[in-house]
Amino acid sequence: MAKKKKKKDESELVGFFGVGFDNEDDHQRITRADHFVLVGGSEETHERMQDTAIRFNESLDKKGKQLSETSLIEALELLARAMDK
Repeated sequence: MAKKKKKKDESELVGFFGVGFDNEDDHQRITRADHFVLVGGSEETHERMQDTAIRFNESLDKKGKQLSETSLIEALELLARAMDK
């Protein structure tokens, strides 16, 4: 059975891409996690991005949802809360 094609105007959130620009030690930092790819940044910035990704994923797990089941607005609200902690 073929999958139903999405309309061109329907957007689907598949993940987040985080970039840190404050790296001055030439260390290459890359983290791949559920729903996130994080690159660059100082050690502190990259760690903060990792913590945000962890808190976001924990919030999603508590709701019992997959990212694909979450509206864009709800995902952005969860991300904002994860960044505020």
